[in-house]
Amino acid sequence: MTKKQSKTYRKAQARRRRKLAIKKKIFGTSDRPRLVVYRSLKNISAQIIDDTKGHTLVSASTVNKDFEIDDSKKKTEISFEIGKKIGEKALKNGIKTVRFDRNGYQYQGRVKNLAEGARKAGLIL
Repeated sequence: MTKKQSKTYRKAQARRRRKLAIKKKIFGTSDRPRLVVYRSLKNISAQIIDDTKGHTLVSASTVNKDFEIDDSKKKTEISFEIGKKIGEKALKNGIKTVRFDRNGYQYQGRVKNLAEGARKAGLIL
């Protein structure tokens, strides 16, 4: 790019830098797997991953067919519901503690609500 870069390019670069810094520090094991958040403009998804085996243990998303989206709810409220849903699924599978990987996103808004929903369901982050 030129000397004057676009704002979206700078934001994407900053997110990539944050993501790599987080990825260096956080590693999910079978005892304490990693809860990863992915956020797009319309949807949000979360996965609990065991990095030693490379397996996804539990996942929840607004794209899944078993999750019904209420049009009257805001995106932050929907992300709270996704957090509760992934927390309930994790507890059914015997997962009580996880490492929270915000995937380079800032800990605010929908990412924060997803974490709070998981905590409310009983997960320890």
